[in-house]
Amino acid sequence: MEFACRDCRRIITKNVCECGSDSLSRDWSGYIIILDAKNSEIAKKLGIHKEGKYALKVR
Repeated sequence: MEFACRDCRRIITKNVCECGSDSLSRDWSGYIIILDAKNSEIAKKLGIHKEGKYALKVR
């Protein structure tokens, strides 16, 4: 089962996010994959600094 971190919006399958947060939600929508965070305009606009899978909206 996939969860989205409420703090950084990263999609994960563990009980704790890579950012250190354990505030997770199963209620999320939208999906974006960042391959190159340094050169991605979308990552810059969303405030994403690491490559990975992210939810666009987390409730």
